[in-house]
Amino acid sequence: MKDPRDFERPIQEIEAQIENLALFGEDKSRDKEMAALRKKLEKLRREVFAKLTPWQTVQLARHPKRPYSLDYIQAMFTDWQELRGDRRFADDPAIVAGFARFRGRPVCVVGHQKGRDTKQKIYRNFGMPKPEGYRKALRIMKMAEKFRMPIFTFIDTPGAYPGMDAEERGQAEAIAVNLEAMARLRTPILITVTGEGGSGGALALGIGDRINMLQFSIYSVISPEGCAAILWKDAAQAETAASALKLTAQDLLRLGLIDRVIEEPLGGAHVDPAAVFQALEGVLAEELGELSGLEPEDLFERRYQKFRAMGAYLDAEQGEAAKAKGPAPKPA
Repeated sequence: MKDPRDFERPIQEIEAQIENLALFGEDKSRDKEMAALRKKLEKLRREVFAKLTPWQTVQLARHPKRPYSLDYIQAMFTDWQELRGDRRFADDPAIVAGFARFRGRPVCVVGHQKGRDTKQKIYRNFGMPKPEGYRKALRIMKMAEKFRMPIFTFIDTPGAYPGMDAEERGQAEAIAVNLEAMARLRTPILITVTGEGGSGGALALGIGDRINMLQFSIYSVISPEGCAAILWKDAAQAETAASALKLTAQDLLRLGLIDRVIEEPLGGAHVDPAAVFQALEGVLAEELGELSGLEPEDLFERRYQKFRAMGAYLDAEQGEAAKAKGPAPKPA
């Protein structure tokens, strides 16, 4: 199987040339050459990123230099105070949760956290939470509801940790409880998928009033590799599975499963994180303003109807019957 990030190689080669020229200091001829290379790089990026396949989007969503939850928290929030532990078993570093201020307003922030280097990856369990992580998140979200604080969640996980110890402590139950509880919280909940949105491990932080995705993030019931292993008995079919899963932000927007796609810089969020932070902050501020005027019961009812409508479909017979019947009356 070829390297899935081969599509980035021509871009990386030009970037390396620019970096090498920059090492020699200022010189008119070199400056001219660097300007030409930058122009060529911009053109190449536009060509490559205008026709990404779903599998290539998966690779960008997993890019090791993408911003993680703590990066978004540091850039967009102030007075961050992390809380730890589920008061039952332990603290799970794969999920960070706590309170902060968003444009001066007290809020709750919860997100998956991956690691950068090997030590951090092991400490954060590669962003795969165990039951205590989900129970910690819910404990803090319920505190936010008590004090009428809006909740922001940032999703970026391959999925919930599938190890025996996690299963022994009730992994499936912890996820299920989060789904039920988040659906009932009487406070605004704004969800953002920033990288990988993997299976129930992502959905456990994904029930809310607004669901946003970054342009090159993914959200799916299973990873392409897992899907390929089940359907084709061959993980090498992951590229085919990625296309079939409809896991890109654009696909999910068309299907009505998310509310908004937030554009990333050419090359992905890691190329210009500051631009992504600024764009996302503006979107979240706008959405929070819209939701803040609603009564708690209205929030609950709208959220219920939002998720109730997902996955609805008509077969051919039902479709013809619906056309003959005419448009459905609006609810009173």
